[in-house]
Amino acid sequence: QVQLVESGGGLVQAGGSLRLSCAASGSIFSIYDMGWYRQAPGKQRELVAAITSGGSTTYADSVKGRFTVSRDNAKNTVDLHMDSLKPEDTAVYYCNADVHTLWNLRTYWGQGTQVTVSS
Repeated sequence: QVQLVESGGGLVQAGGSLRLSCAASGSIFSIYDMGWYRQAPGKQRELVAAITSGGSTTYADSVKGRFTVSRDNAKNTVDLHMDSLKPEDTAVYYCNADVHTLWNLRTYWGQGTQVTVSS
């Protein structure tokens, strides 16, 4: 089995910064894409940022220029650096990863971490 564990959420004032971290562990053969999604109350889960194993990145338009996604392939971790936070960034943030184990390839999700931005 594979587990994704997130950390780093919290409460911050508008204009502030936070860093989220996610570590994958378990029976991992390799990890392809990793990323961060978020879900605000009453809204659908949406992609925030993703990064391939080669380092190519994708960002939602709403976070471009403010958020940076990075990963450490040796440690199976992915981070999300969030700057210039806005109240509309308030959501539960989920880490995800496409993991190849010895038995299959599937997408795994973390349990989520709350980010609250006060105005």
